[in-house]
Amino acid sequence: MDALPRLTAEQTAERLGVKLETLYAYVARGRLGRERTADGSSFDPLEVERFAASRRRRPPADADRSEGRPLMVIETDFASIEDGELRYRGRPVDQLAAEPFETVAHWALTGAWDATARFAAGAGLDAARAVAVALPAAAGDRDRQLVAVSAFAAADPLRASLDPVVVASAAERLVAGMVEVLPTHADADPDLPSRLFARLAPRASAAPAADVALLNAALVLLLDHDIAVSTLAARAAASARATPYGVVVAGLGALDSPLHGNASRAAHRLLERVVSGEDPARAVADAVVTTHGPVPGFGQPLYPDGDPRARILLGMIADDPRHAAVTAAVRAVCDVVRERTGAHPNVDLALGAATLALGMRDDAGEVVFATARTVGWIVHAIDEYAQRPLRLRPVGRYTGP
Repeated sequence: MDALPRLTAEQTAERLGVKLETLYAYVARGRLGRERTADGSSFDPLEVERFAASRRRRPPADADRSEGRPLMVIETDFASIEDGELRYRGRPVDQLAAEPFETVAHWALTGAWDATARFAAGAGLDAARAVAVALPAAAGDRDRQLVAVSAFAAADPLRASLDPVVVASAAERLVAGMVEVLPTHADADPDLPSRLFARLAPRASAAPAADVALLNAALVLLLDHDIAVSTLAARAAASARATPYGVVVAGLGALDSPLHGNASRAAHRLLERVVSGEDPARAVADAVVTTHGPVPGFGQPLYPDGDPRARILLGMIADDPRHAAVTAAVRAVCDVVRERTGAHPNVDLALGAATLALGMRDDAGEVVFATARTVGWIVHAIDEYAQRPLRLRPVGRYTGP
């Protein structure tokens, strides 16, 4: 086998967030190994990942200056993370993952548990579809969802209302519309025609028999999660009294990033290479070199012992013999990463594995993520509307000449 790809000194310094001088100081102290060639120094990408995970940040010398985390603490009454477990209003998500997404979403928005809840798109669906069709050929489904939000907003005469009941109702129509606006690639399951996850399945996959239980669980598990960057963007918009539609646009903008909402695409591609027969170590090393970042789908600082959302989804995949090849690829990649870096799989790896197992495109995880998290953003918006306006408007500190 050819030598595994390696990082240049510049790429390694960028990954670690240090200057080249600091990087070479690590080398001199024996904390990082390197190889010297005629082209310069090179570094093992997985050793770099292990070193990055092991570093401990020192407190800033100036107590008034922040390293960026935490910038603030925002109280929330929906999602909580304690002892490595994610809960929605005190209920562990592993108990909710089997419930219909619309039931959980309606409960999140209104506080009422309704097993018969169904979401239906409202006025503006035809306009949203027309706008989505008019996008360039290179547009993806996330692009279609983004422009659809504005179309639905324009058709809603109560778009500016911040009344919690009106906002919750608008959220349910909007989430359904974000699904209905997508082109269909396969026949829907006739036994589940009214369920949102059953309507999403043929729009996200060309496979005629997508596992809707797995897709439903992914939607439930991605509904909300602490104050992620997209949630912060959504809450900041709500703090300025943006409409619910504006809140979702703000969230979608932040979600469209390789370190957040798009991370499952790289994980899907990584696993796809291993399923096709490539060496897992090479596939992992290539992924690290390509992204100049962490191994796609691994590591979550809020879960040092492993992401419970990944455990649930990967367990569902492993329990289905149809997905044996994907399960084997997940285990092989996890073995490589665990041995070299000690990192655990996160929900992005699980989502990439799910979309691969269900025959979906590599960007389908982004659509699942956006659809689910739209509910979470509006849950946060409803909370933020009850707070003092503009409380999330920070103050800048000038550092220029």
